[in-house]
Amino acid sequence: MWADETMQIGRRAFLKGGALLLAAGPAGVMAAGEQANKGSKALRVGLITDLHYADKPPGGSRHYRETPRKLAEAAGQFGQSQPDFVVELGDFIDAADSVEKELTWLKTINKAYSGICEDRHYVLGNHCVDTLRKEEFLEAVERERSYYSFDRAGYHFVVVDSCFRSDGQPYGRKNFTWTDANVPQQELDWLAEDLKQSERPTIVFAHQRLDVSNSHGVRNCPAVRDVLEQSGKVRAVFQGHSHQNDYREIGGIHYCTLVAMVEGGGEESNGYSVMDLQTDGTIAISGFRKQNDYRWPAG
Repeated sequence: MWADETMQIGRRAFLKGGALLLAAGPAGVMAAGEQANKGSKALRVGLITDLHYADKPPGGSRHYRETPRKLAEAAGQFGQSQPDFVVELGDFIDAADSVEKELTWLKTINKAYSGICEDRHYVLGNHCVDTLRKEEFLEAVERERSYYSFDRAGYHFVVVDSCFRSDGQPYGRKNFTWTDANVPQQELDWLAEDLKQSERPTIVFAHQRLDVSNSHGVRNCPAVRDVLEQSGKVRAVFQGHSHQNDYREIGGIHYCTLVAMVEGGGEESNGYSVMDLQTDGTIAISGFRKQNDYRWPAG
């Protein structure tokens, strides 16, 4: 396994050497890792997280109105990379002061996201259901469930919903504290059964982190990790929420936190990635802009 520090150094060097090429067009250029992986993939997935789109001025380091332009750059790259499907890992929109305004923001950014790929997936983040209820968000993006699984090309994928309070109540209409994120028992039972029924190597998508016990972590993450580890099938978990690149291996599972698209002004502050699930079992992440690269061999 490559050390995270090594991956960060390699990514910085690529951006420094390719800055002019990246600035030359919305699609940028193919990352070094993706070029090397081309032709050996079993499946390719586009990944973005924490867009926080809102039609409002910047708040601290978050540049809400720049998200559509950053997403357009990612869409251009995905157009070149041709992922089999795309996933956004939560906080698709930021909180609004009314349901009507938040639905308008959601419609705007979802129109851009929908144009990237027909096979697309949404992970619920706490900001997605700050003003909206889950049912309203899901209806707007034409999805039925907030947690579910699906199969593609020999792999099993699971979308997790951690937007529940400790008492099991779902987030919605500002009825929660963002640090009180939980996977309720009903979902845990479903997850265990779902993994039991599948014989395929599995990738999990989450918003709140499953690898830490601080304010950005799911409060019952040890119980969730136990289910994942006991299955013996989960290779990696991809998550957002804390807005910075981070990585841990726990119980033989890779936990990869991706960088937020909303952070920082200007195209150079963007972040998105392409994941190749290779025929030999290797998982390779080609990061763009501020997103790190990773490569995890099978076994």
